[in-house]
Amino acid sequence: MPESLVVALDRLRDLVLDDERLVRAVAAGRRRGELPPWRRTELRYVDIKGGRHLQITTYDDRQAHVRNVPLGEPARQAVEEALLAAYGNWHVDTIAETIQLRVTKKGEAQVHRRDRDETGPAPDRDHDRGKHRVLDPAEPFLAAVGISSREGVVKPTRRDKYRQVEEFVRLLGPAIDDAVAAGVLERPTPERPLRLVDLGCGNAYLTFAAYAFLSGVRGLPVTLTGIDVKEQARRRNTRLAEELRWSEHVTFTAADIAAAQVEAGADVVLALHACDTATDDALARGVGWRAPLILAAPCCHHDLHAQVRERGAPAPYSLLTRHGILRERLTDVLTDGVRAAILRLVGYRVDVMEFVPSEHTPRNVLLRAVRTGAAPSEEVIADYRALMTAWGVTPALARLLEPDLAEVLRP
Repeated sequence: MPESLVVALDRLRDLVLDDERLVRAVAAGRRRGELPPWRRTELRYVDIKGGRHLQITTYDDRQAHVRNVPLGEPARQAVEEALLAAYGNWHVDTIAETIQLRVTKKGEAQVHRRDRDETGPAPDRDHDRGKHRVLDPAEPFLAAVGISSREGVVKPTRRDKYRQVEEFVRLLGPAIDDAVAAGVLERPTPERPLRLVDLGCGNAYLTFAAYAFLSGVRGLPVTLTGIDVKEQARRRNTRLAEELRWSEHVTFTAADIAAAQVEAGADVVLALHACDTATDDALARGVGWRAPLILAAPCCHHDLHAQVRERGAPAPYSLLTRHGILRERLTDVLTDGVRAAILRLVGYRVDVMEFVPSEHTPRNVLLRAVRTGAAPSEEVIADYRALMTAWGVTPALARLLEPDLAEVLRP
């Protein structure tokens, strides 16, 4: 039952200020009509040379900012500041319990509490543990997919892959929190778990990472389906899921993305580095399922590149596209910009962001689309028409969603 937000936050304050019992507190998402100062804030206690301090890690869209605050009044003020920020969700782990607080549309608190497993992790007070990792390199699935050794150390040749997966799930949690806070995604329950579909899952790095994070780290009830065209991938991934004892909740299907069917539907659609128009297939399937949340990191962009090379670019862009390397980069931007525009036209709020530094992969753009069902503005419609007319291209996603776009673009 909803309760007073003030009363619920007062209880959280006491839990967060208990430096003996707090494991970690995480604030994310946003309240309706408000915007917090950071995308995410994490609080935990650390032991350093000057004694125990409250460590506060705040995240923007690019990096983490860490500061250590002495106990007493400084810590109390810092916790008060975090509680007063316009976060829509709080997740607090103590040595005895887990509390999840969600701010409803009416500004009340919906609180869920559960006892923690006795085998759960003890508070980590180590200040020198390096950058906080969302996924422990010793996670069994990382060894199963070949990213870590059996000793729990990331293999030198797989560090970039580990970083990609780590940063992806680092964004996945807040994206889900935001969608729940906005009311477009139901809060998961054991009776109605969060349903994820990973399209073009390949070796399932992302599939297993998403499940490990959401189920293990966040404690959410989750079902996850990985879909890939290769039967060999289905057999391999199914075997790994059985070895990890996840097969009850993590399953795999061999199917083409464009024809993929998911009986239970999809709450979250994932696509990490699906090649060329496979990204468009994944986006179109997500739209067709009316998925509340779509996260896609596109890979190579051959479709519009070939069309622009054949037809030429409108003036004055021909000065840029005459150079092959610049034409490729320009059409990469054009492709993802058009994808974002089309998703907006069919009822999604879209953000385009960098999800991992370019030194780890040159394909580091992430499309985050949240379904609102809102009709596009006349300005968005006019700009899209003008862009398509000027360039004379036919994007793959536009072809796949032609009936939806025809309805929106009808004169």
